[in-house]
Amino acid sequence: MKKQSAASTEDPNYRLENKYLMTHTSRLEISRSAYRKNIRFIRNQIGSSPIISAVIKGNAYGHGIENIVPIAEEAGIRHFSAFSTDEARRVKNSSRKGSQIMIMGMLHTEDLPWIIENEISFYCFEFDRLKQAIQQAKVMNKVARIHIEVETGFHRTGFEWQEKEALAKLLLNNAEHIQLSGLCTHFAGAESIANYLRVKKQIEQYHTFKNWFVENEINFASYHTACSAASLSFPETIMDMVRIGIVQYGFWPSQETYMSKFPELAAGKKNPLKRLISWKSSIMSIKEVAMGQFVGYGTTYMAPRKMKIALVPIGYCHGFSRMLSNLGRVLINGKRVPVVGNVTMNSISIDVTDLKGVQKGDEVVIIGKQKSNEITVASFSETTQQVNYELLTRLPSDIPRQIVY
Repeated sequence: MKKQSAASTEDPNYRLENKYLMTHTSRLEISRSAYRKNIRFIRNQIGSSPIISAVIKGNAYGHGIENIVPIAEEAGIRHFSAFSTDEARRVKNSSRKGSQIMIMGMLHTEDLPWIIENEISFYCFEFDRLKQAIQQAKVMNKVARIHIEVETGFHRTGFEWQEKEALAKLLLNNAEHIQLSGLCTHFAGAESIANYLRVKKQIEQYHTFKNWFVENEINFASYHTACSAASLSFPETIMDMVRIGIVQYGFWPSQETYMSKFPELAAGKKNPLKRLISWKSSIMSIKEVAMGQFVGYGTTYMAPRKMKIALVPIGYCHGFSRMLSNLGRVLINGKRVPVVGNVTMNSISIDVTDLKGVQKGDEVVIIGKQKSNEITVASFSETTQQVNYELLTRLPSDIPRQIVY
């Protein structure tokens, strides 16, 4: 029998959790064993030395920061990359191992005292932030742990080449107030072969920056450039640390990334990445519809025969796109069945005419496996033109997440 949770069913917290889950229209199951397998795969790809920084931006790609941090720490992760201060706070509150936290994006000046006090490192990609960090560190008589991000061709954030002298002077003159935790950059689309030349130029420019700093006696504690896609497709980008996002959750950055690795994976026969997330609901009601009658809002679907329709209480407010109207599929009793009519805010109608013994309360799998069939996240994105990243991060945070084995 498959384990549904690491917690004992005799644990009162487990019973309360499941009672809470029953009050919602659907739930997301997060697999800790799948996470461990993905981390093992990543470690095999990058070697034993580099630090794996688990990227948890976007509510841990929809999986829930509070869920992923403990699971990741169980798997040996001790470094997390957040986009903003609020995410860093959630990591801090969820960590049980004193893991390091790095903020890659947004922070307000008023956040700096908390960040510096809690020894959280953060990107500096402009003089304004760097000067504010130095000033706050002086006031607190503490050290600000900074990662200098350099512009190599992404043209979003990062110090420009022509700013290097002024930057070096500021760093050297304030050495006692800052810790140079890292020199970093981000690549513009390492997941696509179309960006190959652009990424190669970025790699070259990063090393030009790195060499210049070394020549001017400015050394950093770590050098890091690789995201999920870069670490898989451009192994030369693997340095002291890799910032792993989508891959840890069991998804390839793109089909191209997967195909580029396929020759060496072919011996293993199966995709080594395991999806963590499953999305499940249940049948709310069942009714019969006569031939020629329209199902749901408008006239997008007319019953071609006498039909049996099941209503499932999830809709576009839960992340099931309206673009899946008359196109989506779910699993019921191990069978793939179609969405009929328009996806509404809170519900979808499913054609269960050909299912035997279907009844109210039966499990509905929106993403995941049921018996021998599976609905993948990719099957959603192919229909709605959303990338995996977008669909996952749009899953509302109020859908309860349940940790399973």
